[in-house]
Amino acid sequence: MTIKNFSCIVTLLLLLTACSSNTPPPTEAEQQMADMMGISVEELRSQTPEEHMHMMKNMMQGSHGNHGTKVGDSAEVYNPLAEFSVSTVPMAKPTEILRVADGDTITLSPTVVRKTIAGKDFIMLGYNGQIPGPIIRSTQGATFTVKVENLTNMPTTIHWHGLRLDYKNDGVPTSLTPAIEPNGEFVYTVTVPDNGVFWYHPHVREDIQQDLGLYGNLIVEPREVVAEPVNSEKTIILDDILLEDDAIAPYGKNTANRPLMGRFGSVLLVNGENQPQFTAKQGEVMRLFLTNVANTRTFNVQIPGVKMKRIGGDIGLYQREEWVDSLILAPAERAIVDVQFSVSGTFTLENKLPKNSLPLAQFIVSNETIDTDFTDTFTQLHEHNSVMADIAAFEDEFDRPVDKELDITIEMTGMDHSNMMHDSHDGIEWEDTMPGMNAMMTGDMVQWKFIDTETKLENMDIQWEFPLNSVQKIRINNLADSAHPMQHPVHFHGQRFLVLSLDGVSNNNLVWKDTVLLPTGSTADLLFDMSNPGEWMFHCHIAEHLTNGMMGLFRVQ
Repeated sequence: MTIKNFSCIVTLLLLLTACSSNTPPPTEAEQQMADMMGISVEELRSQTPEEHMHMMKNMMQGSHGNHGTKVGDSAEVYNPLAEFSVSTVPMAKPTEILRVADGDTITLSPTVVRKTIAGKDFIMLGYNGQIPGPIIRSTQGATFTVKVENLTNMPTTIHWHGLRLDYKNDGVPTSLTPAIEPNGEFVYTVTVPDNGVFWYHPHVREDIQQDLGLYGNLIVEPREVVAEPVNSEKTIILDDILLEDDAIAPYGKNTANRPLMGRFGSVLLVNGENQPQFTAKQGEVMRLFLTNVANTRTFNVQIPGVKMKRIGGDIGLYQREEWVDSLILAPAERAIVDVQFSVSGTFTLENKLPKNSLPLAQFIVSNETIDTDFTDTFTQLHEHNSVMADIAAFEDEFDRPVDKELDITIEMTGMDHSNMMHDSHDGIEWEDTMPGMNAMMTGDMVQWKFIDTETKLENMDIQWEFPLNSVQKIRINNLADSAHPMQHPVHFHGQRFLVLSLDGVSNNNLVWKDTVLLPTGSTADLLFDMSNPGEWMFHCHIAEHLTNGMMGLFRVQ
């Protein structure tokens, strides 16, 4: 089946929903499709889009045997862990906490594990046999060593997301630091100059390896206590996984499949579990370190009946604490929130969507007595003077013109773009509203793009140069009139930035970040502290868009 024929199929599929009561004569495309499917034009027209897509998908799979779908030059789908048996792979272990001091050495090795999700065992991947991987806790300013032995069947790396460390330890495969081959080893030197919630994950086929469980948190505590005391702390890692016919849906063999909208999971996960339960005591103030590691899904978390106070983001604390009803986290974004369980009972952590809310986890709150009552501290909103002083040094740069500007768009080969329909709310697609089409789209039909608005260079042809210790202002426009506008979380390696404004509205409560969510049609102005020398990537953190080529390069020197 050629790209041209496939494009006609998709276009006709979209038009099936728009047929009027007046029956027109068959078009040439309709007749060709009906003949190919072995049905009449009348039967073709009577199909729902879901029935039509399911029939086409079966036809395509049948024409290429059991190895997967192939369209044009796009790769087959496959199960990367098919060589392993559930009966022989060890069960994933509970996540441990590794407390790491300056000068320490730890081991962090990707392995093949067995994981139970929704009552069924799957072969997955985990660091040190754990999903999520170990929670590394260190102190701002520390430097430690991480020894990695790759015990999987795929080349891999570890990217230290959000850290301003030496670029040779960033975990992006280059000629200087190639990917770690199976049974190979590598040693990272990890420096943590900032406090905050960071995480680690592969930077080789993230759409596969991260999705299968290779992710973990790195919590960096400040040198000096700046946040208010709490009774307890808990890391919350948000994720999802796509199951089809009681199996993990196959992946693209040479590049990510589902490149249009990304890989939305069918089962929501918290800390690698489907709807886990946590315990607390009445009156307890708990600090939650939240991280979204999903390939594509943006979460909007809330706990009905529980007050939530946002105190921190990607890299450290906000200027001021704020009460929030819910919190939007795009892939790769993090947040620090304090909550108080003022009464006993069961409270649900939910993903709040425009049309409904989905359960993520439960907090079972007992009427046991807490050791220390932090109610008075919790009910106050504090300013973080050290953060305000740090940011104040950059205020003279806030209102000046931008230095660089990017547009986000998409090119779709041989398709009638005007008929591309999707369902978005407030600029964010919370679910895959076209699962059949998304599953059938391939990398040779879709090209997500960053475009430098001045030079018109695209993706990896963009290679910006910035002086060390300069301050740079970058504007990103997520074009609303592209063929398929959707949200994009954009991540810059190795540096920190402030989101000065979104859609022209100034941000009056700043926090240092490394990832920014651009809803459909939005424009963000970012102010960068280019203080870390090296060669760095920026990219969309929807894993399927990154693998599709949505990335660029910048050098600080």
